[in-house]
Amino acid sequence: MKGILVLALGLIITAAVAAGTVACANEATTNSGSPKEVPVDTSYSGKTVEVSVDDSVIITLDSNPTTGFSWALKEISDGSVLQEAGHEYNAPQPTEPPLLGAGGKEVWTFKALKKGTSNISMEYRRPWEQGVQPAETFSLTVVVK
Repeated sequence: MKGILVLALGLIITAAVAAGTVACANEATTNSGSPKEVPVDTSYSGKTVEVSVDDSVIITLDSNPTTGFSWALKEISDGSVLQEAGHEYNAPQPTEPPLLGAGGKEVWTFKALKKGTSNISMEYRRPWEQGVQPAETFSLTVVVK
């Protein structure tokens, strides 16, 4: 009787390990093939990031439109490799007392379309001021593998 219990316990453990191995293998396959979002902030300016086809690069930059300034996309050097997929302004969270003129974040999303390299350049400026140097610039090289 004791031998049957040991055998049954061994079979249960073996089945559980096998099921766990299959589950882990399926999860790895699912996660490795899924598009990723690669977060980027001001500290990445002038640097290079590597992504895969279908991944997104999410650039988040401080912005304060109450001063008239906003980020403008100056250039995507190769639009067949990388394209702008979205742009939004996220206002600061409300506080007590309210902070008048507080800045928020501009969030730019770029989608990797195919293998290659593309450069993104942006300027923080007042759109109506012509011939004036931007207050800030941001550049990023994206290598799509």
